[in-house]
Amino acid sequence: MFIDLNADLGEGGDFDSQLMPLITSANIACGGHAGNVDSMRAAVHLAHQHGVRIGAHPSYPDRAHFGRRSMVIEPSKLVFSLTAQLWALKAVCIEDGISVAYVKPQGALYHDAMVNPVLADQIAQLIYEIDPDLAVMALAGSCLIEAAQARGLATISEGFADRAYLPDGTLMPLAEPKAVLSDLAEIQIQALSLVGQVQSLCIHGDQRNGLQQTFAIRQYLQENGVNFAVNPS
Repeated sequence: MFIDLNADLGEGGDFDSQLMPLITSANIACGGHAGNVDSMRAAVHLAHQHGVRIGAHPSYPDRAHFGRRSMVIEPSKLVFSLTAQLWALKAVCIEDGISVAYVKPQGALYHDAMVNPVLADQIAQLIYEIDPDLAVMALAGSCLIEAAQARGLATISEGFADRAYLPDGTLMPLAEPKAVLSDLAEIQIQALSLVGQVQSLCIHGDQRNGLQQTFAIRQYLQENGVNFAVNPS
């Protein structure tokens, strides 16, 4: 069994260099909620060095709240912002002679597109128009996965080891007190349960004890016969 491990990078954290060897896909912030040309270059160089697949991690244009609040924004303004973010990372990758492989929205944009079919289709259309070879990474069964597939885009279904799920399969809102799991054994068991159900598993290595948690998840999965690759099968 195989699973892809993805994590958010280029957001100003101190652990990018330590986390990169532990994952197979990197979601790189491209200026909406965090990041700039220098941080994108650093993350892209690290990913290239370790053979990690590169994904764009665009967000609402909301650096003040780290992209974690939903925004009421005119569609044209959102398209302009997301286009600028995606092309910023693509330009950095071109410098290294490599490609952006997929797009994974960040924070509130991810959550909104998960349940809002109009927004999901808007994002999918934008990605298709920028580069139809880009895949879309999103929560398994979400509106964004469906919209991307309807546009003919490749999709990467995602699950979360350390996030609580609601009965309908969506993620519990972060505002809820039990939205983020803290018990390591519970996180390990949930990670293993998602193998075979999703193509990629999100690791939050930038949180408190995130690196230790990532090591523990990897070890537990390996002990149960799971290996790591960008194209699980």
